[in-house]
Amino acid sequence: MPAFSSMINGAEGQVLDLDSAVKDGVLGGGGGVGFGGGFSEKLDLKKMIEVLDSPEIPSVFICPISLSPMEDPVTLCTGQTYERSNILKWFSLGHFTCPTTMQELWDDSVTPNDTLHRLIHSWFSQKYFQKKKRSEDVQGLTSEILDTLKKTKGQARIQSLKELRRVVAAHGIARKTVVEKGGVSFLSSLLGPYTSHAIGSEVISILVHLNLDSSSKSNLTQPARISLMVDMLNEGSIETRINCTQLLKLLIVEDDFNSKVEIVSSPSLLVALMRLVRDKRHSSGNLPALSLLKSICSSSSSQSHKQIQLMIITIGAVPQLIELLPGLNSESLELALFILDSVSNLKEGNLALSDCSNTIPNMVRILMRVSENCTKYALSILWAVCKLSPQEYSLIAVDVGLAAKLLLVIQSGCNPSIKQQSADLLKLCSLNYTDSIFISKCKLTRTIQ
Repeated sequence: MPAFSSMINGAEGQVLDLDSAVKDGVLGGGGGVGFGGGFSEKLDLKKMIEVLDSPEIPSVFICPISLSPMEDPVTLCTGQTYERSNILKWFSLGHFTCPTTMQELWDDSVTPNDTLHRLIHSWFSQKYFQKKKRSEDVQGLTSEILDTLKKTKGQARIQSLKELRRVVAAHGIARKTVVEKGGVSFLSSLLGPYTSHAIGSEVISILVHLNLDSSSKSNLTQPARISLMVDMLNEGSIETRINCTQLLKLLIVEDDFNSKVEIVSSPSLLVALMRLVRDKRHSSGNLPALSLLKSICSSSSSQSHKQIQLMIITIGAVPQLIELLPGLNSESLELALFILDSVSNLKEGNLALSDCSNTIPNMVRILMRVSENCTKYALSILWAVCKLSPQEYSLIAVDVGLAAKLLLVIQSGCNPSIKQQSADLLKLCSLNYTDSIFISKCKLTRTIQ
């Protein structure tokens, strides 16, 4: 049997070779590894490899060809070991060399490496049972906390909720256990008109991590519960406000959005979201708030859509978003532009955009500097504003360099529809000038030549 010189990480971080690992019991020995005297369960190696997917797999267990753990290791005459299926495929392609050393093989037979196979199985068995034990411990702990929650009140309940939140945030098995044990229904029952913010914030921080079914979502969209969430969105800590925003998005962004229009038509909800967008001390709330606002603006019903758009305009969101545009990252910028483009379809939205002195300059700055979607929304907003009063606004647009930007868009490799938008807007801007004056005014002579 060939010797192995590959190095692996053993217990407590020391580096061991394969022989030392076996001798010292780091990897276990032939029969298997367990807790306090071994285990009787014989598990399929392939299943364990799939379940564990561990980044800490010893390198000696990895096939040099596939870079995956070996299930059936075989050794060549050169002393190199590979997964059987991988080396046989190598041979079938007409290669009669060792893939690692590129030596020509004087013997093309492969020898099953039973010792390494047992070690691989032992290592994965040990890790598998450790993980299984941890999962069982987490499941037991989660069930215990849920039982305690049902029996406690006041400060003791808050402490139990905090503990459940920590477990749920850290372990997927805990999230699954809460759902399977009926925890969602119980947690939802804790939310109501008389719920303290201390209880409500903990409950919501747990619910936002869970996989909620339609029934649970419907239960959580009862007016009293939504009202509590909106209150906490206005008055809670930044973490609570973000959690409320994320949970509301999970609850209302559904196929039956139109049946929930009253929920999202709340001025206090929209005001709270805009406060979160504007909060310069806590920029982490910016993206979730804009994301929920975009979802609210994406209503499929034209009647509810208009109702929500008018409310967004009424609370003063348009000038606020316009002023925030320069400081937003690309993802948040695209969401903000989507919202502004959405309200620009209404006369009231158009007027609100045109009343902002920075609308046109900020839109011009955005062109060709960010994503294609941002450019599309900016062009649409510019078109809506300039068309409102071509003689006034197109002059402003030309003065801040719009025409040159539009030519760049037209000459770029972007979507044909965006090029057409740019061409239409360029034509609108030129209506106030003769061709020669327009070219001179915009300093486009060199570009055109």
